[in-house]
Amino acid sequence: MTVKPITEDDLLALSHLYEELMGIPTNEERMKEVFKSAEASGNYHILGAFHEGELAGSLMGIICLDFVGTCRPFMVIENVIVSDRIRRQGIGKKLMAEIEQIARDKGCAYIIFVSGEKRKEAHIFYEKLGYRDEQAEGFRKHL
Repeated sequence: MTVKPITEDDLLALSHLYEELMGIPTNEERMKEVFKSAEASGNYHILGAFHEGELAGSLMGIICLDFVGTCRPFMVIENVIVSDRIRRQGIGKKLMAEIEQIARDKGCAYIIFVSGEKRKEAHIFYEKLGYRDEQAEGFRKHL
């Protein structure tokens, strides 16, 4: 298994993973446009885990600038997915380790992410990786 940055050539496979994650199809043309913008910014890190040449998992880390204290950036993680077909083989763990290394290399003070409250199995996985529930409330407003 190999973890590497997603390229434009991987977007079709990535859209299929996201459909598995969210249950809705992705607008692939718009995805290409957004990918180019994200890539140009330098603050988006979209990683893919490839098993036997097939995209089996992915996540996205976004470096956010901060203006508080020492002004160190932080990372937000989104869109974490390992395909149902290949879970429990260390893919998620490897993806998380890679994105954490990027956060360290970029000088991030911390990593944050949100996981749906019903995803109990995922929460156990995150806790095993050293993440903990800090009793913060997460809020989201759909626009």
